[in-house]
Amino acid sequence: MDLVPALQEPLRQPLKSVLGPATAKVMAEHLGLLTVGDLLHHYPRRYEERGQLTHLADLPMDEHVTVVAQVADARLHTFASAKAPRGKGQRLEVTITDGSGRLQLVFFGAGVHKPHKELLPGTRAMFAGKVSVFNRRLQLAHPAYELLRGDPEESVETWAGALIPIYPATAKLESWKIGKAIQTVLPTAQEAVDPLPDTLREGRGLVPLPEALLKIHRPHTKADIEDARSRLKWDEAFVLQVALARRRHADAQLPAVPRKPAPDGLLTAFDARLPFTLTDGQQRVSAEIFDDLATSHPMHRLLQGEVGSGKTMVALRAMLAVVDAGGQAALLAPTEVLAQQHHRSVVEMMGELAEGGMLGGAEQATKVVLLTGSMGAATRRHALLDLTTGEAGIVIGTHALIEDKVQFHDLGLVVVDEQHRFGVEQRDALRGKGKQPPHLLVMTATPIPRTVAMTVFGDLETSVLDQLPAGRSPIASHVVPAADKPHFLSRAWERVREEVENGHQAYVVCPRIGDEEDDPKKSRKKSPEDEAEKRPPLAVLDVADHLVKGPLQGLRVEVLHGRMHPDDKDAVMRRFAAGDTDVLVATTVIEVGVNVPNATAMVIMDADRFGVSQLHQLRGRVGRGSAPGLCLLVTEMPEASAARQRLNAVASTLDGFELSRIDLEQRREGDVLGQAQSGARTSLKVLAVIEDEEIIAEARQEATAVVAADPELTRLPALRTALDALLDEEREQYLEKG
Repeated sequence: MDLVPALQEPLRQPLKSVLGPATAKVMAEHLGLLTVGDLLHHYPRRYEERGQLTHLADLPMDEHVTVVAQVADARLHTFASAKAPRGKGQRLEVTITDGSGRLQLVFFGAGVHKPHKELLPGTRAMFAGKVSVFNRRLQLAHPAYELLRGDPEESVETWAGALIPIYPATAKLESWKIGKAIQTVLPTAQEAVDPLPDTLREGRGLVPLPEALLKIHRPHTKADIEDARSRLKWDEAFVLQVALARRRHADAQLPAVPRKPAPDGLLTAFDARLPFTLTDGQQRVSAEIFDDLATSHPMHRLLQGEVGSGKTMVALRAMLAVVDAGGQAALLAPTEVLAQQHHRSVVEMMGELAEGGMLGGAEQATKVVLLTGSMGAATRRHALLDLTTGEAGIVIGTHALIEDKVQFHDLGLVVVDEQHRFGVEQRDALRGKGKQPPHLLVMTATPIPRTVAMTVFGDLETSVLDQLPAGRSPIASHVVPAADKPHFLSRAWERVREEVENGHQAYVVCPRIGDEEDDPKKSRKKSPEDEAEKRPPLAVLDVADHLVKGPLQGLRVEVLHGRMHPDDKDAVMRRFAAGDTDVLVATTVIEVGVNVPNATAMVIMDADRFGVSQLHQLRGRVGRGSAPGLCLLVTEMPEASAARQRLNAVASTLDGFELSRIDLEQRREGDVLGQAQSGARTSLKVLAVIEDEEIIAEARQEATAVVAADPELTRLPALRTALDALLDEEREQYLEKG
């Protein structure tokens, strides 16, 4: 069933006489609004009350704002300038107030005449413009404005309600112009198709969709806004959860080979040689995984674990169970460094159990092979042959594993490390390598709040490892304000020396490599914080050079970054792991999976250039042995900046779930979801993933029940329509494919 044509009408042609082609063009290019339906779903960001005034005192700098305020006074000045040398230049200064503060408006030249006549003291209006500072005072230069007369002669009924909607706007299209355009199309809201099943809507006391659209755009009371937002939040949560529930349902229909470990096989032999006992968490999660592996439908499980909680051990035991049951297991890592690291640690942990077919190999042993894009042709041929014949039970590699040439004898389990680096499509390409769909285990060390897991990874069941293995040490974290207190940085290098003198090692992390050619296009795009610093981020090669000649002279310092030849990278990591290097100066290639228990200190340069989750990941590389870890976050950002607050948050807690919450609150969560949803056309508008936890959890339950009863949604054509609108065609086929 197609969307009701009235809501699908393009804004450009049919409404030419109403919106005007220029307005429709700006809406399409700057706000992504193409149809009447898009415009109706462009909700107000907030509302101003006619009887109350906005807080001028809280205006953000350099942002495009809309304020409702009253004119306090207006003065016309004349001045001499190059254009008007005889003192005939004109400048109109208008002061507006809202009780919380005052703001100056300025108009120049010919632009003064209209506002001079209209902006008289006592007049109330909406003003829109970019906030700037002149003579230490906030001002709006040449703002657009709309008078709020409230008299019966007012031609447009736009401001009839007591609440004035303020829309997300652009410099080219003010909020009230968007409001007027919405008034024009608002009657078509009556024809909006309601995606929620009647029983669900009535059972939860939600207003119908047409009513919600009317109330969000033209509320008469705050209760109207609340009703509308509650309803529209449910739409967003429910339609998204139905998409995910359909994917789970399709996956559950697929056949899979049950994989039960042999009673005295490889897994038993491996457990017997472990020098430690598994934590309760590891045992609990392993049991969940083994239950899933024993069923005749593919496992789809997300394994979340704090940095260093022992996820790799849990994944390895799952792989061994599958090999025991006659299948093969593949571990997919995002980088070559990490694939090599995993291969090394798996072979070390398994010992003679990884030497299948070799002299000295144990009776139950299998072969563990590595497959990356940069391997030599002969080694690669050997690895591919071992996979085809089934000689290799376990393969560890990068996305090279997805290539067409790679054939498995019997692929039973795919483990994906660091899910956020892989698209869903890549996951499926590897799963397509099995004769029947293999089981899937996805691991992430980036803790994800429960609601985000339900929203972004809603097609996976979730297991959480929240216990650190015994013997792990706490990590002390401190912010080093290099600009305010240079001696703190000197002390940081002394601390690194002290760690090395005590027989330990250290990492120094930088945001950039340093051998890039300066690209003029790249250098132009700067964030406000970059602008404040006026310098490029610190680079590995420069910092290493400075340290060798200065603060860390005499220590064994090496560099590691992504553009080195893979053999060189591997050699550097081996020397560092063996303790032949004191200090490793690296980019974020060490972010995940690198495990050197003797490394106790980490100095992160320009720490403000990294995200909260990334800093937490990096910090997890130290304190992996019995000695306590130290993480120093070096920054030149001023104390009051948002960047410093972010770093203070990281320094104050080791709880990754708490940090991921902070991270999400600070970023626009639409971005987070947009990337992860891969193909969802619109990110969430009214649903806030952190605040609306209950709605998301309930929507998931409702969606699961609806899809179980009617997987094709044949009895709910309106819901099917909403689903089609959320997912573009490619993504829809992708969900169908499961």
